[in-house]
Amino acid sequence: MTEIDALIPLIEPEAKALGFALVRVKWLSGEDGLTLQIMAERPDTRQLVIEDCAALSRRISEKFDEADPIEEPYRLEVSSPGIDRPLTRLSDYADWAGHEASVKLASLVDGRKTLRGDILGVDGEDISIDDRKNGSTVFRMENVESAKLTLTDRLIASTAPVMSDGADEIEQDDTLEDEQED
Repeated sequence: MTEIDALIPLIEPEAKALGFALVRVKWLSGEDGLTLQIMAERPDTRQLVIEDCAALSRRISEKFDEADPIEEPYRLEVSSPGIDRPLTRLSDYADWAGHEASVKLASLVDGRKTLRGDILGVDGEDISIDDRKNGSTVFRMENVESAKLTLTDRLIASTAPVMSDGADEIEQDDTLEDEQED
């Protein structure tokens, strides 16, 4: 399998050319083969709509057709990071301070490898989280094996869509009210 570090220099310029920030590039393997998952976002909205995904997918496909960096069969998946997004960059912890996260560490910190609680913030290279079991816990980004935001009402409220283009309008059906009055 082609190393992700070899693919990022091909993918990132294509994302930046469209005004997107790369969030994550990852190989996923399943019953139906390999998938190259690429997550990106618009820095101003932290969202990516379907047209954005299609545009980035086309650019990457064209680039990969030229460079041919992957020998094995694979599928390309381009998406937004979603509401319970992975935390892959130090800046993610600063941007999402005050929100709950689940963090899996590569090595023990304060006797634990799994943390869950509110992100307190970032100080230089140190990330702080108010872990439910240990209280304030500090760790380094290089010790993070995986991390993501936890879906909470607070997160949902703070990530309400910035753009509602394409959202269906709610139509009131007055026939139900008329039947209930009878």
